[in-house]
Amino acid sequence: MVDTIEQGQVAILDAGSQYGKLIDRRVRELNALSQILPITTTAKQLLEAGYKAIIISGGPANLSANTSPSCQMEVDSDSDKDHQQQQANTNSQTPINSTDHNNGGITINQTPSPGTVASSNSDLAANNNNNCPLSYDPNILQCGLPVLGICYGFHLINKEFHGTIQRKEYREDGQFTIKIDTTSPLFKQMNEEQQALLTHGDSVQDVAVDFKPIALSGSIIAAIANDQRKIYGVQFHPEVDLTTNGKQILKNFLYEIAQLPGDFTMKSREQECIDHIRSTVGPTDKVLVLLSGGVDSTVCAALFRRALKAEQVVAFHIDNGFMRKNESTNVEKSLNQLGLEVKVIRAEHQFLNATTTIQFDPKDPKKKRSTKMLCQVVAPEEKRKIIGDTFIKISQELIAELNLDPDHVFLGQGTLRPDLIESASHLASSSADAIKTHHNDTELVRLLRAKGRVIEPLKDFHKDEVRILGRDLGLPEDIVTRHPFPGPGLAIRVICANEPYAEKDFSETSVLVKVIVSYAASLERQHPLMSRIQSATSEEEQQFLSRVGEQYKITSTLLPIRSVGVQGDCRTYSYVVALSSNQEPTSWHDMARLAKTIPRICHNVNRVCWVFGKQVQYQVNEITPTTLTPQVLSILREADSRAQTILHETKYHSKISQMPVILIPIQFDRDTVLRQPQPSCQYSIVLRTFVTEDFMTGVPVTINDQVPAEVFHKIVDAIMEVPAISRVLYDLTPKPPGTTEWE
Repeated sequence: MVDTIEQGQVAILDAGSQYGKLIDRRVRELNALSQILPITTTAKQLLEAGYKAIIISGGPANLSANTSPSCQMEVDSDSDKDHQQQQANTNSQTPINSTDHNNGGITINQTPSPGTVASSNSDLAANNNNNCPLSYDPNILQCGLPVLGICYGFHLINKEFHGTIQRKEYREDGQFTIKIDTTSPLFKQMNEEQQALLTHGDSVQDVAVDFKPIALSGSIIAAIANDQRKIYGVQFHPEVDLTTNGKQILKNFLYEIAQLPGDFTMKSREQECIDHIRSTVGPTDKVLVLLSGGVDSTVCAALFRRALKAEQVVAFHIDNGFMRKNESTNVEKSLNQLGLEVKVIRAEHQFLNATTTIQFDPKDPKKKRSTKMLCQVVAPEEKRKIIGDTFIKISQELIAELNLDPDHVFLGQGTLRPDLIESASHLASSSADAIKTHHNDTELVRLLRAKGRVIEPLKDFHKDEVRILGRDLGLPEDIVTRHPFPGPGLAIRVICANEPYAEKDFSETSVLVKVIVSYAASLERQHPLMSRIQSATSEEEQQFLSRVGEQYKITSTLLPIRSVGVQGDCRTYSYVVALSSNQEPTSWHDMARLAKTIPRICHNVNRVCWVFGKQVQYQVNEITPTTLTPQVLSILREADSRAQTILHETKYHSKISQMPVILIPIQFDRDTVLRQPQPSCQYSIVLRTFVTEDFMTGVPVTINDQVPAEVFHKIVDAIMEVPAISRVLYDLTPKPPGTTEWE
């Protein structure tokens, strides 16, 4: 264990959250110095380093059932006694009636479980068992520092003080309306109803002893407080944009509760990056910069050009064969206009036939196997790892071709913080779950990092910060505002499959979704699955389902494919639901709400889409066998080109953050009961419009709000002219539960 830690005012204890760096960013924007520290950091270390407040992040672990948060560590608890006694004299406890809390409109009947009353601090630390998901020092909640627990941190606080956590029948993934106790100092100067981002399957059942609920999401306890101890927990994420007034909540914690001085000021981010580059790259070293043409890599290259001599920067663009129509030509032209002499490497054949080695036993890193060639692979993680490793292999070939000394060459990448977080890099978090492997964080990249040969000046940035930096560097607005395009390109926008995905839960899930979209009729028939829906929804939500079912006459189709999602800080790989009707919805807000409700009930669904055109009549039980072949890529490339062109021509491109176009191996409108002679041979296209600022969370465009339906009809008509296209779908899913990309 490290005895000393970096000093700061606010300690952010990392439990593996996808949003940990966002907490750090928000706190610093509010003029408090924060440091992200491991969850194993002890109370003694925090006190000795002079910290004044603690924030415990969310994370993928769970504390439901019989697990205990107190994986007791060997800490010197006596070292904090003087400080604890001093704080105890200040924060003397007043018992709070936990049977009926009435707090400014937050009323909930709460009956503690028998035998849950804590009699001493040592009792709290004695709950050690082997089922604990994360090891940490329970004294962090007893040392007198104000604490804010977020999501997992909220559960940890509740269970540590003898409340209970339970896995519920329903989930919350997305933006929901919560009701808060406006008299709580945590919610000072806020209205009773707030929009907040929640993503969890576990919920507080019994509130911790001497705590009170201060926010509700429906019937779910969304926040608790012990004002005397200055310990607070929130189920939602105040650090993300989808929690509309989250910054005010953090401000209240920092200044109303922790009473920090607010004397921290951020340095120039541009100068920090330049100083980092100059301190890392020697005068005889060179930097190979991989340029995709997007804002991240372009800003990265501009920083290298500003920090180093021109001859030290070698810029190159690799055309991997997965670029958009005319993309590489346009990238080369625009970058050359910026004064970046870009070397273009054509490598389509090399990528399609590439392989790599991957670990197949999580417990033994030495156990590896070779993959198939990329053009034969269907698993999304294998595709990403092959592509990322091939980028590195080509870079190494370029070093040899240019007769450069590998020991004096750095690989420059425009890696952002979300890339590292979603890839579960130790640079971002020691406890995060891997959502997807980014091409700039594969095993070969990590090996180069370990050797000190990778330089990533933007690794602590989010997308909106990169755009601000790009403007500061004087880059053209069309590059700064360019929609993101992933390094693996169209390769991860083709959903590959050799066979339909239909586990033993497929039939039941298909029926359950049909019951949800026809709720009123199913209720009248007393369908046996009604209890599943009613136990997972509120009375108001059931009324909504009844109205929607009667108004729109929707058909649901469970597709035999999977998409990647992120739920409760964990990666999911789950079914997709397609909704259709003979009449287009009069309110797309209703469809957006339905898309949030279905995964709440069906935990094995993480994405919901609308199918344009007539109602889907036949169940889809088969798929079109699909891999990364030139023919498949050309179909997607043409569909993408037509969609993006119309979006630009109608000038709605600037209204959204990005619009991935995805090819799925689904042919609709085949009567499989009558066994049509020809097998499934067509594909469908999905439009994934997305609105976000932080690119960690976001929502789809609500049709007729940001973009009129006529624009999408025009896009659909254009795509349907592409050969081999069956239908066009519209992704209604927010993030979470669905990731921005489908893979």
